[in-house]
Amino acid sequence: MKELLEAAFLEALRAAHPYRLTQRALPPWKPDLVLAVGKGAASMLKTALDRYGEVPYHLTLPKGQDALGLRAVFAGHPLPDGESLRAAQEVLELLQGLSPKARVLALVSGGGSALWCLPLGISLEEKQTLTQGLLQSGASIHEVNAVRKHLSRIKGGRLLLATRARVHALLLSDVPGDDPSVIASGPFHPDPTTYADALAILDRCRLGLEGARRVLERGAKGELPETLKPGHPALRRLSWRMAGRNLDLLKAAQGFLRKEGHRGVILSDRFGGEARALARFHAELAETIRAHGVPFRKPLFLLSGGEAQVRVEGRGLGGRNLEFLLALYAHLQRPLYALAADSDGLDGPSGAAGALLTPEVWELGLDPRPFLAENNSLGFFQEAGTLLKTGPTGTNLNDFRLLFVD
Repeated sequence: MKELLEAAFLEALRAAHPYRLTQRALPPWKPDLVLAVGKGAASMLKTALDRYGEVPYHLTLPKGQDALGLRAVFAGHPLPDGESLRAAQEVLELLQGLSPKARVLALVSGGGSALWCLPLGISLEEKQTLTQGLLQSGASIHEVNAVRKHLSRIKGGRLLLATRARVHALLLSDVPGDDPSVIASGPFHPDPTTYADALAILDRCRLGLEGARRVLERGAKGELPETLKPGHPALRRLSWRMAGRNLDLLKAAQGFLRKEGHRGVILSDRFGGEARALARFHAELAETIRAHGVPFRKPLFLLSGGEAQVRVEGRGLGGRNLEFLLALYAHLQRPLYALAADSDGLDGPSGAAGALLTPEVWELGLDPRPFLAENNSLGFFQEAGTLLKTGPTGTNLNDFRLLFVD
């Protein structure tokens, strides 16, 4: 069963590979410039170059990722760095230099918020502190990016405003709900959030960040221009298509399991909230199925996606998928097989894609409570010996969870 769980995850990654997804979404015309950013950008760009031949391009990838032989800027993720500044400035200058007749193909995938970084009114160091605080606060990715958009010269549609060219964007979604304004903080898309919304998010997350607050307060008073809003005339120059999403990943795994003779049910592609609360929901659902055969009869696989959050209060290491599995282990009344992983191959700072739960983990008798208290899900699964390590996968279609209920 452990091997089947791993095979389903790997087959889903193969079937929903960025090259394959992008290949069927490319426009028929040859662009004058291709911009590619994010964890899936190398394969997306390679697809475009294989289709169109020689085209000017700019590629930005996370450090340590394979550029597939292409010229690239390697920038920081999840925290932006100096190379993030360089990449964003280069992209901005390329777009500003285009004529109204030029056509740009923008290949955008998750991770772009950090990889293209051009702060508005604050320093890079302040932007790094802001990002770290938001990521550890338990804020949703929609909330995190609402703040980042209002402290950026390029996010929230500002790259579209910076050019006269026509832009066609192909997106790989790593956000629940597949909102194009949230993916990579929507550099070309209209933004429905405001400076006041961003301030309210900092308040809810109890983040001081005086420099960021000063900028947001000026914006809320109307002293700074807002992000691109729905209905703006510049949007006549934008077209876009969702090339891939979390549901593609889940359906691929479901199809693989069906071919192997197993029944799989997709619960949702957009679960969010605290990882521990999400784990409790999955545990209670599994126990209900076991006890009563509702809402599904056993045996079956439960699949779900989306992106949970972790409020970091301890000093341990882990990621949202490891935290989910640790809390699942704590809530379950008896063992089951489960896998949870980030499709990009890196679950937070853990160095692993995720991990597995197997009956053998229960046999070890590990107490989950001290690990949960320290947010040390990595330490738990190191002791359990069930970490799942794939390395960077070259994609980012959000999280993947698979439970076998018998």
